[in-house]
Amino acid sequence: MRLGIDIGGTKTDAVAVDASGSLAQRVRLATGFGSTAVVETAVAAVSRIGELTGLSATGFDSIGIGIPGLVDNASGHVAHAVNLGLEGLELGGELAGRLGVGVRIENDVKAAALGAYHLLGLDGTMAYLNLGTGMAAGIVVDGRLWRGRGGIAGEIGHIPVDPNGVLCACGQRGCLETVASGSGVARQWKTDDPLPVRALFAAAADGDRNARAIKARLAEGIASAVRVLVLTVDVDSVVIGGGLSHLGDRLLCDVHEVLESWSTSSPFLASLSLQDRVRLVPEDSPVAALGAALVGEKLSG
Repeated sequence: MRLGIDIGGTKTDAVAVDASGSLAQRVRLATGFGSTAVVETAVAAVSRIGELTGLSATGFDSIGIGIPGLVDNASGHVAHAVNLGLEGLELGGELAGRLGVGVRIENDVKAAALGAYHLLGLDGTMAYLNLGTGMAAGIVVDGRLWRGRGGIAGEIGHIPVDPNGVLCACGQRGCLETVASGSGVARQWKTDDPLPVRALFAAAADGDRNARAIKARLAEGIASAVRVLVLTVDVDSVVIGGGLSHLGDRLLCDVHEVLESWSTSSPFLASLSLQDRVRLVPEDSPVAALGAALVGEKLSG
């Protein structure tokens, strides 16, 4: 039995995975804020799953954690996880001390990429495009994560597409993330709705011209990310996940329309069949927690 934990900004998802790779148990709990609270949240998740499986922390074959921020997967150090109140935390060491067993730490998007690849039964190459507060991707090649030299592979949200665009949090202007992410939509569409993208789509459906324009930019930004991933890595599949993926076919159809329009005007892009490579992660699938369990098993490279 393997244990995987996805520590998010507001909630933590934990799963137990059996020898066949199937989901055996799952629990969700609120995530604490700050270093001490994050460690306590992870320990509580291990305890809850342990109660359901009848296993202590040392009884699991492996334990893996997916968490936002810059992660050194060798040391277990986490940095710049702003939404969790972490500037720097030796999470791997802290948890090993509390649990009495080694824990593998990985960036949450990369863990989710591995989980989606496994869940969908894919082979070859895949890019997991995470559309949440920001935009990032995880790349899997033949079942193993591809990190690049310093672990930055897949950070396509910070590719500038408009030199005159708004200032991105990374310090550049006009990055993909500024238009094709939850934060990008929230900046452009002011609303009291806790889910600005939901309000945007509703307003666009009611005929609001500004909402339709923002919605079109969102679809074009996501399509641009798909194009970048295919042109740079030539992945077999691009799987869209993250908070925005909950829009389902409404979002996917918009992205397909953009990709198809590009194919009409470009024989080169038409030859790549971009729209045929894109799919959504199954709704309510704990891909990040599942991937964390697989990372714990050291399937990543």
